[in-house]
Amino acid sequence: MKLYRFLSSDDTSAFCHKVTAALNKGWELHGGPTYAFDAGNGVMRCGQAVVKDATGDYHPDLKLSEL
Repeated sequence: MKLYRFLSSDDTSAFCHKVTAALNKGWELHGGPTYAFDAGNGVMRCGQAVVKDATGDYHPDLKLSEL
């Protein structure tokens, strides 16, 4: 099965660590990062899609961050 996650966070080093952790668990970047101003909170936000091939069948109860 192909798994998809969209990682997002405020524009801090925590976002880079989140993406780095996913890459080290076997996830791969999918497309380029996104960057937008969150007017409600007054901060810049980053996003990055990642994908991963995994065995088994997909079901909505999967904890993608644990795979």
